Formats: sequence, structure tokens, C-alpha cells
Amino acid sequence: MSQNNGTGGKCPVMHGSSTSASQNNTSWWPEALNLDILHQHDLKANPMGEDFDYREEVKKLDYDALKKDLNALMTDSQEWWPADWGHYGGLMIRMAWHSAGTYRLADGRGGGGTGNQRFAPLGSWPDNVNLDKARRLLWPIKKKYGNKLSWADLMILAGNIAYESMGLKTFGFSFGREDIWHPEKDIYWGAEKEWLAPSDTRYEDVEKPETMENPLAAVQMGLIYVNPEGVNGKPDPLKTAEQVRETFARMAMDDEETAALTAGGHTVGKTHGNGDAETLGSEPEGADVHEQGLGWFNANLKGKAANAISSGLEGAWTANPTKFDMGYFDMLFGHEWEQKKSPAGANQWEPIDIKEEHKPVDPTDPSIRHNPMMTDADMAMKMDPKYRAICERFMADPEYFRDCFARAWFKLTHRDMGPKARYIGPEVPAEDLIWQDPVPQGETNYIEEVVKEKIAEAGLSINELVCTAWDSARTFRGSDMRGGANGARIRLAPQKGWEGNEPERLARVLKVYEKISAETGASIADVIVLGGNLGVEKAASAAGHDVHVPFLKGRGDATDEQTDAESFEPLEPLADGFRNWQKKEYVVKPEEMLLDRAQLLGLTAPEMTVLLGGMRVLGTNHGGTADGVFTDRVGQLTNDFFVNLTDMANRWEPKGKNSYDIVDRKSGNTRFTATRVDLVFGSNSILRAYAELYAQDDNQEKFVKDFVAAWTKVMNADRFDVK
Repeated sequence: MSQNNGTGGKCPVMHGSSTSASQNNTSWWPEALNLDILHQHDLKANPMGEDFDYREEVKKLDYDALKKDLNALMTDSQEWWPADWGHYGGLMIRMAWHSAGTYRLADGRGGGGTGNQRFAPLGSWPDNVNLDKARRLLWPIKKKYGNKLSWADLMILAGNIAYESMGLKTFGFSFGREDIWHPEKDIYWGAEKEWLAPSDTRYEDVEKPETMENPLAAVQMGLIYVNPEGVNGKPDPLKTAEQVRETFARMAMDDEETAALTAGGHTVGKTHGNGDAETLGSEPEGADVHEQGLGWFNANLKGKAANAISSGLEGAWTANPTKFDMGYFDMLFGHEWEQKKSPAGANQWEPIDIKEEHKPVDPTDPSIRHNPMMTDADMAMKMDPKYRAICERFMADPEYFRDCFARAWFKLTHRDMGPKARYIGPEVPAEDLIWQDPVPQGETNYIEEVVKEKIAEAGLSINELVCTAWDSARTFRGSDMRGGANGARIRLAPQKGWEGNEPERLARVLKVYEKISAETGASIADVIVLGGNLGVEKAASAAGHDVHVPFLKGRGDATDEQTDAESFEPLEPLADGFRNWQKKEYVVKPEEMLLDRAQLLGLTAPEMTVLLGGMRVLGTNHGGTADGVFTDRVGQLTNDFFVNLTDMANRWEPKGKNSYDIVDRKSGNTRFTATRVDLVFGSNSILRAYAELYAQDDNQEKFVKDFVAAWTKVMNADRFDVK
């Protein structure tokens, strides 16, 4: 075959792994709306197929055998990655912690619920150095239990078993986390272009931790929480305390939970920095093929646990690093501390005066003892007045500390799983916890049609019916399974006062619904959804389509006592493209905020398209604005939005920053007005393809059918009790 092909000796085939980034559409057109986040977990990437149901498969698991195997693994040290003191507990706890610890309250993303630590970028984060070894140690167990055990469940369970093997009575455990099969692209980890860039880049003022960019929680790119050496690597425990307080609050933890997690997490295990970190090889994502997915190759390990390097800090926190006890407090508060450098050059704290017998032994050679160490965050527990008071309370009551830590650990590792209805397994705690957003079981012994008749007789408009149901359901976040219509929390603080919920209209409708609920026995939550369904059915009927919107009974009504109002604040919509509203102008474009909302609701691009088009013609815009209402038949479920959007008899003229006129080309008269969220369905090539589909003369019935299906999906997104 001739090599004279004009390619300069390069392979003429444009392999995906070797082509430049400029051949990516978003590189050519960086301002274009990228819809990938709506389809990132497409079934084409899932090797299990549509029929596989992990939540049913895991119920077949032999839990006792699995726990026995995990307990045996903890002390089965391997030559290729030797265990500290012959116990892998510290490593497994760190893996579980860092898997769960990426969760943030602002958007519910991150956390250990998907096993995403197996993929980039998390698998190669600087803060996750050598956790690839923990997962590889677990591989024989994953291989043995196969499809009955997800990586996501296994990684968290390994941390639980590690604690139990070292003497802690854990609070409980739930299975049910389903694995993803490729990286999550929808999670914004920060704008930095380098690992561990100075934290100033994500703060308006690094001296004021509350100014950290939302929805971020970690202080630097590539860290889980805070820099263990201090703010930007400069030791100052009081400044670090404020960063710890803010970052843990953004992960849904209060001061007591934060102090308990810090103390309990550092009661066992050690940090690793016994050598030059510059000698380590590339992270897993950058390592050569012969490394087989492992990274950070340590040529100086030589089969000795004592030679490991990860964070760069070096040493154990306690004298008994494989035992869960009160040793952390004894060490921290029993000595004075001074700043030192680890062998790897990291800033750490070591005791000024400590007896030899109180030092932890070498992780490889028990005849050698080393100084313990503390991070800047540990010193914050001693020097910050609020954290110190909590630690003193723990020291006075060890059992209280154990209970607080066990509960905080359970919350850390289960916060992103959602309501208790999603929990599976023999160790699910009986106690209902407020952060699980408990909802009582609703009544099902009522007649659906009677409720709908009473709603119809109440004389509410289609706008009132549909908007109230939508506003109740749209709070759902598939990221952490919170929100949704179940519980009817739209009638409680803080939701009843949210601007996006139009409080006056909401109060008026809820007064009607409360009366109907009392008369029929249906929960207010069910009445809200039935009202929305009725509104859709009436609108479809007015357009000549006889449809029945599917409905599931049994939603309950949560109480104020069952609602952690403060934790619901981040669920407040700042924009809702489906109702053509945003609270104020943002740097982020309105259409990008629409995508974010659609992704959290679990919608595909076609579902997002048909829902928005239908909502427009129903006249459900916030405040009754006319933007995007491309129809003369408001209140009828027609495909007019798409017909008029794609009609070339019109032209589109900018009127303001987010305002456009739809002008008739012949007369010059303005027919409609629009926002960017409306016009993106005609400008974006992918969304236009969907818009044209629904604008076709032969697809009016399909439009109605697809709208009803997407609407029902949103209304039932949080019905884990029937899934």
C-alpha cells in the first residue's frame, strides 16, 4: 500500500483518540448550547440493557457472606499495595468518604450514589491519590458478587465494614446505588484550568468563605473539602476553621456533625508523605497502558506501607490507628503542637513534647515509633471556640461522641440517596431522619373521579391548575432525589413564599384544595397533581383530543416538623424556562438554566422540547406574560408554539437583552414576543429538529401524546414508593 498519501506519514484515519479538540463542535462554536448533559447516561453506554434492574437484583445478595468477605479483606495485606499496620481500614474509609464527600447541597450533585469515582475527573483528582488501589483491592469481591452488587454500593459499604472491624457500631447501611458507565459531564467542579489552583479563584474574597462560588463546596480544584495544610497551603487554624465550617455547611453538615466527622475520620488510619511526591508517576487517567488503570506509580514503595505517598502529609493522628477510640481527642488536646514539614515537604503539626510510648508505631515495622501529626483542619477543632466546645462535650461523653459520629457518617454516605423509600437491605435504620425528607404514606381509598369533579366544580383556570401542579413537582432533583410533588411541601415554608411559586395565586388555589382534601380523603399532594392532570385534559379536549393523564394515588402530606426548611432553601428555582421566568439577570444564559432544570428533572431533549411547547400554549408563564405564547388559542393543547416558531412568514427581531419580537414579514406587524428560551428551539440545530417534528401537520396527536407522557414523568419523578 502506497505511503505517499499527503498526510506526512500520519495515519489517514481520524481516530477519536488522536484528533485535536478543535474537531469537537463545542470547540468550533463554544457559545452553542450543548445538550449532552440531557443524554449523558444514554442506554447505549450501559452494557446491562434496558431489562436489568439493579434495585431488584441487589435484593438477591447474600449480605452475610458479603460482609464476611469484606471483613477478611481488611486484614489480608497484599504485597503490591501493603496495608498500614496490616489493616486496610483507613484506606477503605478514605475511599468511601471521598466517594460520598463530593456531594453538595446547592444542586444535589456529587456524592457516592453513582460510583463515579471510577471515572475521570474524580478518579484522577489529586485528593484521590491512591484510591485507585482501594478499588482494585475490592475487585475480587466485586467480581464474585457481580451484578448483585454495584461499585457504588461496594465502595460505601467497604467504609462501613472498615469502621466496624475497628470497633465502631455503625448506624446502618442501605444498598440501592446504581452504577453509571461513563463520566458525568453535568457536574461543574470549577472553572480552574489547573489542579489545586489557589482558592482565591473561586472566592470573591478568600477571607470570607461564604463568598465561594456556588454551587461549589470544596475550596480548590481537585480537593474534596479543604486544604489540609491551611488556606492556600498556609497554616492558620482559625482561618481554616472558617473554610471548614463553610464547606461542610455546603455539604449539609452543621458544626457538631462537622466536628464529629473530623474527629471520627481521623481517629483511624494515617496520612502518607514519607518521600518525595515528585517521584510519583502520572494519575490513572494519564498513565500508560501497561499500568492498567492504576496511577501514581511509586518506584520507592518496595513493598513497605511506610513508604507510601499520597497527600504529602505524613503520620497517624493517634497511638492506635486501627482502633476506633477516643485517641484523637487524647492526642489533640493532650499536647501542645508546632508547625513542621513532612518528608514530602508538606506543612503539618507535630507535638512539642510527647513520650515515646505514646507515639504510633511505624505502619511496616512495629519496633519503630514516629511522631503523630495533625492537619490544619485538626488544629481548627482545638483553636476555634465553637468547635472546641463541641469537642469538649464529646470528650466528656464518649458514647455521645460515638453516636454523633455514627449518625454523621451515615448521613455523609447516604445524603444523596433521597427518601427512605429508596433504601434497601437488612441494616436500614428504623428511625426516620429529618434530612431524609420523610413523607407519610398517603390515602389511596378514595375515588379519583370524585376528586376531579370537585376540582372542576371549583372553577379554577387551566393556568391555576397546571401551574400549581408544575411548581409543586418541578422541585425534584434527580441528583439527590429530593423535592417533587410528594409531601406537598409547596404549602409549607419556605416553598409557599418563593417568588417563582407566585404566592398569592398559590395560596388561593391551596385554600380550594385543602377543602377538597378534607371532603374526599385524598392528600393535598394528590389533589394538586390531579388538578394539574385535569387542566391538561381540559386543554387537550379543547384542542380536539380526548386524553386521560395517568395518575398514581398515595402521595402523602408532610408536616413542618418533618421538614428541614433551611435545607430546602437551595431547591428554590432561580429560573424556570418552562414557565418563561427567572428571578433576575444572571451571567448564565437563560437557555443554559433551562437545561440545568431539565437535567435535574431527568428529562431528555425531546421531553424538554415538548413540555416547554405545551406549557407555552397553555398560558402558564409566570405572571401571565405573553412571551413565547405563540398561539391565538391560549388554553388549548395545540402544537401552535412549534408551528409559529418554524413559520418562515415571520422574522425575528431583537428588542432587548432577553426580548425579541416575532414580526410578520408582509405586514411588518408584531405577532408575538419571545425570550431566548423560546427562540433557542428554533436556533439550535438539534432542538430545531425536534421543533420541526412537532410542527408537522401529521404530528398534532403525537405532540399531545408526548406532552402527556413527559408531564406524567415529572409528576411521578419522586414516587419511589411505587418504583
